[in-house]
Amino acid sequence: MPRLALYALIVCVLAVAAAVVSFANGSFLGIVWVLLAGLTSNMCWYYFRKARMDAAAAATADAGRPQG
Repeated sequence: MPRLALYALIVCVLAVAAAVVSFANGSFLGIVWVLLAGLTSNMCWYYFRKARMDAAAAATADAGRPQG
C-alpha cells in the first residue's frame, strides 16, 4: 500500500473515532469529523488507485520492450 494512502487511512480511522466520541458527548462538532473522514477516505482511495494504475502502466511498458 502506498505511504500516502496509508496515512490517509489512518487519519480517516482517527476522524471516525473522533466523530463517534464527539456525537456520544452530545456535540455537533462531530459533523466536522465526519466530513474530514469523507475527505480522507477519498484521498486514500485516490492514492491507492493511482499507485495500482502506475504499477500496471509500468508492467505494460516493460512487456513492450524487446528482451535481449
